[in-house]
Amino acid sequence: MTAITRRLMWVTLAAGMFVQSLFAFTGGGTVPLTIASVALLAATGVLHAWATRGPRFASVLLAAAAIGFFAEVVGVATSFPFGQYIYTPSLGFSLFEVPLIVPLAWVTIAYPAVIIARRLVGTAPGAARRIVRVAVAAWALTAWDVFLDPQMVDSGHWGWKHPDPGIPGVDGIPLTNFLGWYLVSLIICGLIDAVAARSQKVDGAPSDAAPFTVYLWTYATCVVGNLTFFERPSVALVGGLIMGAVAIPLVVVLLRDWRARRAAGSLVASGAQAGDSPR
Repeated sequence: MTAITRRLMWVTLAAGMFVQSLFAFTGGGTVPLTIASVALLAATGVLHAWATRGPRFASVLLAAAAIGFFAEVVGVATSFPFGQYIYTPSLGFSLFEVPLIVPLAWVTIAYPAVIIARRLVGTAPGAARRIVRVAVAAWALTAWDVFLDPQMVDSGHWGWKHPDPGIPGVDGIPLTNFLGWYLVSLIICGLIDAVAARSQKVDGAPSDAAPFTVYLWTYATCVVGNLTFFERPSVALVGGLIMGAVAIPLVVVLLRDWRARRAAGSLVASGAQAGDSPR
């Protein structure tokens, strides 16, 4: 089952990346492409969770989606915690005025954010480390919205009644939105991290390459997209710095680990050659 799940995971990841690449040829994407990319990359996270720690761990992502949906329902109805906003009908079927694709969007980056935070901060026991880990994961998730919200507002999928004050360079999105995102992200990421800490990896579990790829791909395409066809260079700069606070350290750590493995492999090969040489 793990092998099949792993193969499906790479299929959904490749398909999601392909669909997102089509944004460049459709003026920044269409609603079907947006929905397809979110669904495929969310499925990638669920499949990775299943392949690494089993179906019970994967089910926590459904709970994460439910939390995201509940936060959006409360947000639309009360303006808390994001600010006063409203969804348009453009994103398809809605429930309580929230498009059903929105909860999946939370999961799409929430899961990679937690996996990355566990890699950067470490998984050793201790309350202080866990607090830092969840805080980093919540930052990683919220940082994505610096790119997402301007794109969705410009596409007419939702709008803000009071867009100011906001983050300099990210026009049209109130600061309260990002504060609300961070609050909800703390809850979602805290839940996923807590369940991960109590779950053992299954035999033959895949590496974390898939969620790492989802996050780094999202980061790169958001920066490039805002510099080019979205024509929002200030968002590319601000979002690049905020999301890059997690993405760049991840790249550094992955490169360091790759070099260490390469060096270790060279030492093993050198030792084998020395053992085979005549005396």
